[in-house]
Amino acid sequence: MTHARRAVLQALVAARAHVTAEDLLNIVQIDSPEIHLSTVYRTLDALENLGVVDHVHLGHGRAVYHLTDNAHQHIVCEKCSAVEEVPSKLFLQLEKELMDNYQFKVRMNHFAVIGTCRKCLAKLEESRDS
Repeated sequence: MTHARRAVLQALVAARAHVTAEDLLNIVQIDSPEIHLSTVYRTLDALENLGVVDHVHLGHGRAVYHLTDNAHQHIVCEKCSAVEEVPSKLFLQLEKELMDNYQFKVRMNHFAVIGTCRKCLAKLEESRDS
């Protein structure tokens, strides 16, 4: 493992959150300013191929990366952009139905499910009641 790859992996572990490649670059460059964004992307790609890292699209922004040690799905509020992690098992029935009825194997963790969160739903209800 190269110094650059080790630095990216350490930054990802330290972040313990969903981070963009640019976020990781900013962290890595504090101690290793010679590391470039292309190196971060190549490292993330290699780690994803090894099953260590996953990336997900949380709406219209850049992809975010996280470690695969805690399998989960993402739900994102289209009103306030809040992101919540939910157990993957919530989508098992949908995955099964897609396979059984359409012979389609879905990668549920690649995209977030977009909707409206409870706080924004409550605000909508309040505005309707007024």
